[in-house]
Amino acid sequence: MIRLYCRKKEGNAVLCNKCASLIEYAFARLDRCPFGNKKSTCKKCSIHCYKPDMKQHIRDVMRWSGPRMILYHPWDAIMHIVREIR
Repeated sequence: MIRLYCRKKEGNAVLCNKCASLIEYAFARLDRCPFGNKKSTCKKCSIHCYKPDMKQHIRDVMRWSGPRMILYHPWDAIMHIVREIR
């Protein structure tokens, strides 16, 4: 979702530094998640581990990319919806 946002919304051919750091931060948070592979979506999580500025940036990315995921990555979009329902 971050790559889609950076490429289509921001118009960058390659990831900008801000989006690259957001991806690194998100993976670091996932690696340290106490729920591991059983983690639900962040929206349903009882532990909110993002710093406020990163949380706002990821929220902006998801808000823009979410509706477009069905066009660019339909399988990932469907699986995200399935995880959200569980």
